Amino acid sequence: MPIIGVKRDLLFKSLGQEYIHFLFSSADDQFSDLCFEFGLELDEVTTEKQMITNEQGAEQSAGASEDIVYRIEIPANRYDLLCLEGLVLGLLVFQGKLSPPRYKAVTPEKGSVQKLIVTPATKLIRPYAVAAVLRNITFNQDSYKSFIDLQDKLHQNICRKRSLVAIGTHDLDTVVGPFTYDAKPPSDIKFQALNQDKEYTATELMDLYSTHAQLKQYLHIIKDSPVYPIIYDKNGVVLSMPPIINGNHSRITLNTRNVFIECTALDLTKAKIVLDTLICMFSQYCIDKYTAECCEVLLPDGTVTRYPELAYREEVVNIQKTNTYIGISEPADKIAKLLTKMCLKSEVANSEDQVIVEVPPSRHDVIHACDIYEDVAVSYGYNNIKKTIPKTATIGAQFPLNKLSDQLREQIAQAGFTEVLTFSLCSRDDIATKLGRNINDIPAVHISNPKTLEFQVARTTLVPGLLKTLAANKKMPLPMKLFEVSDVVIRDETAEVGARNERRGCALNCNRTPGFEIIHGLLDRLMQLLEIPRSSNKDMTGYYLQAVDDPAYFPQRCAEVVANGQVIGIMGVLHPDVIMKFELTHPVACLEINIEPFV
Repeated sequence: MPIIGVKRDLLFKSLGQEYIHFLFSSADDQFSDLCFEFGLELDEVTTEKQMITNEQGAEQSAGASEDIVYRIEIPANRYDLLCLEGLVLGLLVFQGKLSPPRYKAVTPEKGSVQKLIVTPATKLIRPYAVAAVLRNITFNQDSYKSFIDLQDKLHQNICRKRSLVAIGTHDLDTVVGPFTYDAKPPSDIKFQALNQDKEYTATELMDLYSTHAQLKQYLHIIKDSPVYPIIYDKNGVVLSMPPIINGNHSRITLNTRNVFIECTALDLTKAKIVLDTLICMFSQYCIDKYTAECCEVLLPDGTVTRYPELAYREEVVNIQKTNTYIGISEPADKIAKLLTKMCLKSEVANSEDQVIVEVPPSRHDVIHACDIYEDVAVSYGYNNIKKTIPKTATIGAQFPLNKLSDQLREQIAQAGFTEVLTFSLCSRDDIATKLGRNINDIPAVHISNPKTLEFQVARTTLVPGLLKTLAANKKMPLPMKLFEVSDVVIRDETAEVGARNERRGCALNCNRTPGFEIIHGLLDRLMQLLEIPRSSNKDMTGYYLQAVDDPAYFPQRCAEVVANGQVIGIMGVLHPDVIMKFELTHPVACLEINIEPFV
C-alpha cells in the first residue's frame, strides 16, 4: 500500500489542534490512535531535511531545516487520502469538525470555455483525454509541494506508472487556448522540455532521458511507437509530451494563479478518476472553494464532452444487512451519522429500514454496497464490535489431502531424504526436450505472456525441479537424496477452468551408482504406511510394478507403479541424455507417484 509523508507541525496546524504530551501518551501515540480509528496506520515517525522552494518552483538547500515527518500507510484504493489536503479533510469530517464539502464544476462567467481538441491520430497511441481548470488558486511552498507529490503518487498508483494515465499541469496564463492533443512522428516534435535550457526533438529527448533517474522508467511506453502524443496551444507552444515530460514554457510556479490540468490516457474511466481527485483535493485553495472550471474536449467524431464531471450518485443500503454483516445493532439514523463521518453524506429513507448514501466524486473507491458496510464498521470502530460466539457450531479440520501430504513428508524425511520446494512454473524444455518428450504430447498449461524463458508453462512433473536443484548443489557431498510433495498442473478440458491440480510426491537419489534399490525401498515404505500390500499383477487390491518404456528413463530400468488397478506413477534410472541436459555428472534414480488416490 502507498505511504505518504506529511510534516507533523503542518498536519497538526491543519487539523486545528495541538496534541499534549501526557505521562504515558505522546503526541505521536495520540495521532496514531486517531489514524487507527480512521482505518489508517502511522507507519513511521522520522525526520527529513525540508528544501525551500523559490518563486520559480526550484528547490534551494540554503535555510533548509529538519522537520518531524509522519509516514502514514494509506489503502491503495483511497486516492483521496494520498496528500495532506485529503487526509486533513477526511480526519476533520471524521471528527465532526467539518461537514463534507460540495464539489461543483462551473462555467466561466467571463470569456469562453477552454477547449482541448483531440485529433484522430491519437488513436494510434493514447486515444483519451480530459481537462479542467483550477481558477484563482493560491499556492504556498507546502501546498505547491503537495500538489506535485499527489501527481507522483497517482502516477505510481492508479496510473500504473503513467502507462494508463499521464497527468500534465500547466500555468494557464502562459498559454493560449484552444489546445490541441495530437500524435506526430518524433522527428516532427521539437520543444523546450521542463528544466532544459534549449529545444530538443522528441528523438533527442528520448536519448537525453535514457539515463535520467526518474524519467527513464517511462520511456518504453511510447519509444517504439511511430507517433508520439503531443499537446500544444493555439500558437503552437508545446505544453507536454505525455507521458514523458511537460514543456518548460507552461511550468507551474508559486506565482501561478490559474492551473490547466490535462490527463491523457488509455483508460477513460481512470483518467476521470485522476482528474476528479486532483480537483477535489486542491480546489480548496481557489477563491471559490471546491469549484473547478469546465473544459470542453472535442473528440474526432465530433462529440463534445465537458470535464470535470464531479458526479454525485446515490446508493441505498439496507439497515438489517448492514448490521448483520458487521455484527452490530444500530438504528438507521445512527448508521447515517456513521457514514457521514466518512464523507458519505447519508440520510434515512422514508421506509426507515434503508439509508440513502450520497457518494461524492472524491470517493471513487466506493463501487459496491460492501464498501459502504466497511465504512460503517470503520466509523463505528472495530474495537467497539462485541465479540460473539458463532451461532452455528463448526469443527475445523485439516484438508485430508494436505494432512496426508504432511504425514508423507515427515516419513520421507525420516528415510533420509531432504525436502526441497521448487517453482511451479518452468520452461517448455524442462518438461519436454530435456526429458526426451514432445511438448505437443504433454497436457501442459502454457503462459500466454511469459516474462522469462524459465517460466513458460506450469509444471506437469516434479522431476525437472529436483534435477535443477541437484545441478545447483553439485558441490555438496554424495549421496544427495531429495524429495518434494507438491502440486503439478494438468490441462483437463472437463475441468471448469480447463486445468486441474494433482498432488504428487517425487524423490530421487544421486550417487556414484544410481541406487535404484534405495528408491525401490522408499516406494515399499510408502506403500506400507498407506496399508497397500504387495501383490501380483492380477490382484486389484495391492500394488505392483510393470515394465514400461519412457524416454526419460534408461531402457529396461523403468517401471510403472500400479496400485489398486490404477497406474499412479513411475520409477527407474534416468537416461544419461537427461542427466547431461540438466548438467549433472552422476547417475540418478527417481520415483514419482500421484498420492491423491490414497486420500
